Amino acid sequence: MKLIKKLRWQILIIVMALVVIAVVLWGQQAEPVLVEAPEPIGGGIFKEGIVGSLMRLNPLLAVFNPPDQDPASLLFSGLIQFDSTGLPQPDLSNSWGISRNGDVYNFSLRTDAFWHDGEPVSSADVVFTVNLLKDPDFPVPEDLATFWQEIEVEELDERTIQFRLPEAFAPFLSYLDFGILPAHHLNGLTAQEIVDAPFNLQPIGSGPFKFERLILTDSQILGVALEKNPDYYGEEVFFDQVEFHYFTDYTAVWEAYTAGEIQGIGEIAPEILEGALEDQSLNLYTSRLPQMTLVLLNLDNPKVPFFQDVEMRKALMQGINRQYLVDYVNQGQAIIADGPIFPKTWAYLEGLSRYEYNPEEAVEKIRDLGYSYPGEGGTTRTNEDGARLALTLVFPDDEHHTLIAQAIQENWTALGFNVILEALPYEELITDRLEKRDYEAALVDLNLTSMTDPDPYPFWHQTQTTGGQNYSMWNDRQASEYLEQARIILDIVDRGRLYKNFQVRFSDQIPALPLYYPVYTYGVSSNVKGVRIGPIFEPSDRLETITGWYFFVEVPGGLKPTEEETAGE
Repeated sequence: MKLIKKLRWQILIIVMALVVIAVVLWGQQAEPVLVEAPEPIGGGIFKEGIVGSLMRLNPLLAVFNPPDQDPASLLFSGLIQFDSTGLPQPDLSNSWGISRNGDVYNFSLRTDAFWHDGEPVSSADVVFTVNLLKDPDFPVPEDLATFWQEIEVEELDERTIQFRLPEAFAPFLSYLDFGILPAHHLNGLTAQEIVDAPFNLQPIGSGPFKFERLILTDSQILGVALEKNPDYYGEEVFFDQVEFHYFTDYTAVWEAYTAGEIQGIGEIAPEILEGALEDQSLNLYTSRLPQMTLVLLNLDNPKVPFFQDVEMRKALMQGINRQYLVDYVNQGQAIIADGPIFPKTWAYLEGLSRYEYNPEEAVEKIRDLGYSYPGEGGTTRTNEDGARLALTLVFPDDEHHTLIAQAIQENWTALGFNVILEALPYEELITDRLEKRDYEAALVDLNLTSMTDPDPYPFWHQTQTTGGQNYSMWNDRQASEYLEQARIILDIVDRGRLYKNFQVRFSDQIPALPLYYPVYTYGVSSNVKGVRIGPIFEPSDRLETITGWYFFVEVPGGLKPTEEETAGE
């Protein structure tokens, strides 16, 4: 008991000492200082280098010449735009409504949208542009022309447009992501006259930047300069000007960047990738492209009956070292693909099971199916009926696809397959082999550039096995029902559920072998701030957030920014 009393006195002394120390320290604390963050301000000229040459600054014609698409995307606005997940957002239109049965769409235009010459954007401009797409004499991709022929468009009033479809078609909104042209400048011209019109090199748009001048040397167009549109209805831009400079190859673009002539590189191609990775002054931004490289299997070809067995298809999938294809053949500029719907989009199923590279398990599956090496020796497995695991893989006749095909051949040979490679020009591969279903296995690229809606129907629905693009001849009723319903249901949540069910079915049946999604790498000087890009549906989408990019900052109150904050000046 006495011991406890003594300890109480010691504890009390310690506590009192701590209190005194705390009071002293509190008194020595400095008054809190409010530090205001630097804010971006306007100014400066952003210059970007692109490979190619300028032809026409017309959003409907730019599809034929990718170097035109970048400046056109800043000059013109669309009726709607799409975010990085593929969901529609307002642009020239501020709202839209859809009839209950999904075959009528009404759009209302915003009242603060003006052309660069000061005229208001009206319904007449939208109707004029759509009718141009419907004109058989105007050059647009054949499938797009066919689509618009079936759509009726009407100007209900100066600010309201109506589209009437022959039947419900949920992906319709994805077809409205095109630049609107000014009717008051082009009305009365024939389709061919519009193609050759001076307007295409002195355009009037409604976007965040307007045409300023062509950059010429000895009458040759080497670039185009755009200036800030002070009357733009959207977010005000920081750059005073944006210039696109055109070069003959990527090496020339790289040289221009290292010489300080440009601050942006439109694409970091393989030939300049190594230097770009080493340059500390260059920030790289990578985004998944709307493309997928895959191996199609002809499930209806009697020469390769083993393709009809889902376990064999899974073995073929597990037998491909896709990480090698990504890391070495593509220099890391790709993402392993697990299905036909692109990652980070609204319809993508996160957590979908992946077929990892596992040749040992693949061999077990093949053995369980009754295929083994002949007793007399050989490198090709056969079954008890003498049927051999032999196939021919056709592929595009270029260096890149040759490396992929050779890697797959090596992987499958190790499983006991006899793989013959056949290189063909891409056009011949499509028209003479895929469209005629005259192939066994085919290495191809599925390109869905500009298609913001996933809609896998054309490639995997059972009705498309004849005359369509279901080249694998996958005749699966369950998967087809998911795709049918997703085309007519308007609710995005219900559509997403159907597409996720489809992805599960695709992964389970594996009618084709997804390899990877290629990625797009964009380079911008570290002096440029605020740059961000998400998944893109075409390369020009990298510029979608350019209104938020800037060079300069200031601190409220007149204080100077830190050295780090002034790095972009």
